[in-house]
Amino acid sequence: MNSSQISNQKGELEAGVGVAQEIEANPYVVINNISKYFSGTAVVKNVSFTVSSGELFSILGESGCGKTTLLRILAGFEKPTSGSVIIDGVDITDWPPHERPVNLMFQSYALFPHMDVYQNIAFGLRQDGVSKAAIDAGVEEAISLVQLSGLENRKPDELSGGQKQRVALARSLAKKPKLLLLDEPMAALDKRLRDKTQFELIDIQERVGITFILVTHDQREAMTISTRIGVMDDGRIRQIGTAHDIYEFPNSKYVAEFIGEINIFDGVVAESKVDYALIKSQEANCYFYVVHTGAIPIGTTVSLAIRPEKVMISTVRPTYPRNWTQGVVKEVAYLGNVSAYYVKLESGKIIKATLPNLFRIIGRNIMWGDVVYVFWRAENSVVLTS
Repeated sequence: MNSSQISNQKGELEAGVGVAQEIEANPYVVINNISKYFSGTAVVKNVSFTVSSGELFSILGESGCGKTTLLRILAGFEKPTSGSVIIDGVDITDWPPHERPVNLMFQSYALFPHMDVYQNIAFGLRQDGVSKAAIDAGVEEAISLVQLSGLENRKPDELSGGQKQRVALARSLAKKPKLLLLDEPMAALDKRLRDKTQFELIDIQERVGITFILVTHDQREAMTISTRIGVMDDGRIRQIGTAHDIYEFPNSKYVAEFIGEINIFDGVVAESKVDYALIKSQEANCYFYVVHTGAIPIGTTVSLAIRPEKVMISTVRPTYPRNWTQGVVKEVAYLGNVSAYYVKLESGKIIKATLPNLFRIIGRNIMWGDVVYVFWRAENSVVLTS
């Protein structure tokens, strides 16, 4: 590992820290030590984070982790057992939903079946006693924003799933809330439409400048659209950062395994300096030379994480002494854009390597049963202490 590579990695880390510090210094939404109990069971556990104005912040987690309950607390449909919610400097913890500068777009879209598109979008404005001229202008702007022009007179049962989603979004945006909450907004869409809608949502959010907080269980969705992501598990936020931060520098085994695919090995710290650590892994039958940013006590048991796309594979033995091991190819999967190789090591551990298929080829020089060497760069493995 040369000095310029170490410097580049430190620069990435420092840039991420700078973004986080800027958000913390100028928060628009402050979630302060929020907890929620149902029948004595904690569903949300002392959650705190901040969101900046105009940010698209995603809460990512599995079903039952507490993310929707947290969203409902922000909307005012649930009252926290403890903690506070502050928006634009005002504590709204005890405010009822209709008084909050917040709109919630439900996963089910909750459209009124007897109303047409125009009436559904106008509903909230009418409830607020807005003039007809202002309603017409607001609905027209919202319809244009979500590209539903010409569908104003259709009923929900005459719309596709994607069109219903746009109507629900337009209705939420028409009132121009300070904060828009979205509960799994694309869960009901098929994959192709979901992928298309993700980028449309980013474009709309940038154009209106409203702060979005979105909850989802879809990792790819969160990583595609978010300025930052909060990974939630068992009622707690495990890590907050950009998609790059969380994928490349997970802070725990849980986050590493939850986001994408990963190889994880156990190891013991044999040498530790400011800029690197040398870690012996019996499972991998090798030493890991790992670039990192802090000293870890010698003898500490740690986990080592390497993404499959960062693992290289060859029938030729590497010439350097660390960051490689030997095994036998047990499975090869052709996945179109990549091929996945599952290599069984001497310890019995399986390591996965994915290689891009840059060229069309009929045969491969690595097949089932081949003895191969898998190896990786020092900056591509991560030490996990929790």
